[in-house]
Amino acid sequence: MRNEVLLWSLAALLLAAPLARAQEVVKIRLATLAPKGSTYHRALQEMGEKWRQAQGAGSAFTVYTDGTQGGEGDVVRRMRVGQLNAALLSAVGLSEIDPGVGALQYVPMLYRSWDEVDYAREKVRATLEKRLLDKGFVVLFWGDAGWVRYFSREPAVRPSDFRKTKMWVWAGNIDQADMLKSMGYQVVPLEVTDILPGLQTGLITSLPAGAYFALAGQFDTVAKHMVDLKWAALMGGAVITRKLWDAMSQAGRDQLRTAAEQAGLKIRTRARQEDQEAVEAMKKRGLTVHPVTPEVEAEWRQVADQVYPHIRGGWVSADILDAVRAAVAEYRDKQSK
Repeated sequence: MRNEVLLWSLAALLLAAPLARAQEVVKIRLATLAPKGSTYHRALQEMGEKWRQAQGAGSAFTVYTDGTQGGEGDVVRRMRVGQLNAALLSAVGLSEIDPGVGALQYVPMLYRSWDEVDYAREKVRATLEKRLLDKGFVVLFWGDAGWVRYFSREPAVRPSDFRKTKMWVWAGNIDQADMLKSMGYQVVPLEVTDILPGLQTGLITSLPAGAYFALAGQFDTVAKHMVDLKWAALMGGAVITRKLWDAMSQAGRDQLRTAAEQAGLKIRTRARQEDQEAVEAMKKRGLTVHPVTPEVEAEWRQVADQVYPHIRGGWVSADILDAVRAAVAEYRDKQSK
């Protein structure tokens, strides 16, 4: 009798184990530098709600905005140890996972339009997603956040003007800091959350930034001058750890894929509108926008040419960078016919 009871108990445990795993609660904890209430935040919330309904009871989706989980390097490290499991990152943060992603953003003055950006990204998308997956991260969507422009506390237009400033660089990006130093620039590495205090105290006096983030961060209230030059396209994307992805139900994964594509399209479309809207809003509260003459543009292109050798095979993978540049050239060739 005792043996029969033990056998029935063991059978019940074996049957209950798969059920317990099936009912395991899945919680997505996503971090981003994007401001609370922004287009990015709202799109992520919509994506998460659609996923939560498909994943089922007990699932949860939390977005940590405004860099409350640290800089992007910190966020990537937290995902690797399981404290977070998803993030909306710029190319800087994604490059912490795989340096190939930087090829989309780090080449200065590469793109002339968003059509070129889209064409180049689609050409290398599958390769980048495979490389990120091999390193434990699933790409949910790709996005962008406007053009990088240069801001300064005092009037500055030419590259030589900015050599007299103390320029912000992203904390942890040692390669970028060393390169700029070698070109005669004074650089100060800081996290994004420290930019405004740095400007206010004079710790930094210039910075490259997207117009939307400059407006949201109120950088223009101190750095009241901007060069009207599209230095680079701000690129990025949302990723989730492969471990959590595999823990989801098939319905949850399918819905998250669909919702993520919708979120990415919404972010790209709205961010491009907000880029110019932000410039106009900052002009209304005192920003001086300095136009770029052909002569000045040629000077900036000389700087870009100096940057390129440091990037290829250094900051970013040479094969991806070559593919991105080839895609831009291919697009322009098609448009010229």
